[in-house]
Amino acid sequence: MGLCASKDKKEKVIEGEGAATANGGGEPNGAATAAADQDAAGQDGKQDTMVDAAVLAKLEEGYAKLAASDSKSLLKKYLTKEVFDNLKNKVTPTFKSTLLDVIQSGLENHDSGVGIYAPDAEAYTVFADLFDPIIEDYHGGFKKTDKHPASDFGDVSTFGNVDPTKEYVISTRVRCGRSMQGYPFNPCLTEAQYKEMESKVSSTLSGLEGELKGKFYPLTGMEKAVQQQLIDDHFLFKEGDRFLQAANACRYWPSGRGIYHNDNKTFLVWCNEEDHLRIISMQQGGDLGEIYRRLVTAVNEIEKRVPFSHDDRLGFLTFCPTNLGTTIRASVHIKVPKLASNKAKLEEVAAKYNLQVRGTRGEHTEAEGGVYDISNKRRMGLTEYQAVKEMYDGITELIKLEKSL
Repeated sequence: MGLCASKDKKEKVIEGEGAATANGGGEPNGAATAAADQDAAGQDGKQDTMVDAAVLAKLEEGYAKLAASDSKSLLKKYLTKEVFDNLKNKVTPTFKSTLLDVIQSGLENHDSGVGIYAPDAEAYTVFADLFDPIIEDYHGGFKKTDKHPASDFGDVSTFGNVDPTKEYVISTRVRCGRSMQGYPFNPCLTEAQYKEMESKVSSTLSGLEGELKGKFYPLTGMEKAVQQQLIDDHFLFKEGDRFLQAANACRYWPSGRGIYHNDNKTFLVWCNEEDHLRIISMQQGGDLGEIYRRLVTAVNEIEKRVPFSHDDRLGFLTFCPTNLGTTIRASVHIKVPKLASNKAKLEEVAAKYNLQVRGTRGEHTEAEGGVYDISNKRRMGLTEYQAVKEMYDGITELIKLEKSL
């Protein structure tokens, strides 16, 4: 499958240079130098596990700046000197990803909430001393000795409409992430692999029938007007933000990226955005039951045709450690002007039900007109059904509270 630094696009690491270019097109430095080391070493196994001096220098410099910063990221919280020293010389067996590949986004963006990504599936094991405590913190106590339960979407008929009078909930969305078996994550993919995956996804989705029947649109060659309209409608994704760019998740853009949507635009699949697949069910209003049922049907149909990457302990594997396990994110755009003026109360209820409160347009954005994006936060250590039920119960409570104020 090749190394994290694809041979058709290898760059030298110059000490002191940034870890990623402004447009996300740079190589993951650690992987690039590990690849160069391997080429130089030939069959000499000792060199394969060496981390280049320039990468080590970059790590030391980045760690020192992070340690001295006022960053509130989980990376800073758990990357102690002891953990840093233990991991800085390690590489993943297949793709030779280094600690720099894992943490460079958090090193460059001190305002990160988390600050780490997995360049390949093996990173979760090789760099477990860092991933495990961050996973435990983010996912509400999922310890390194814990095991994620088997996938269970539950009785899909039990969820109803959280806002039948249509006063508060503007729209509802349930999505999950999936990785295709046999491929690494974004930083390690070659352009050829991106294109191969897009082709597999396109042909798979073209076989869907009924409510899910639709069309696949590659980003490559898409007319600007069509692309912008889909973005404005929240149906399409833009090139990754600075957090993803620093993690080298935007290479070869827009090659291998695309979107599928059904005729009603209530079912979407994003191909090679942050994850290999983002499977999304959405519509206006608060009928969570209908939206969840559509998602479950779609996931089951796609899995018949495309094998997904799964780990017995961590559940479904994806690029970001916040999105493991069920990978389910059930969210609403909800207008709660009274609670918006009492953010402490809003956060209190959110914490009680393990909800995440974001701005109107998602992570790292502001609330516009008292409209929030609120979703379940926990994705590990519970089933898909339980994760969605937390959101269902929490939103029901928020609406009840807003009415009482």
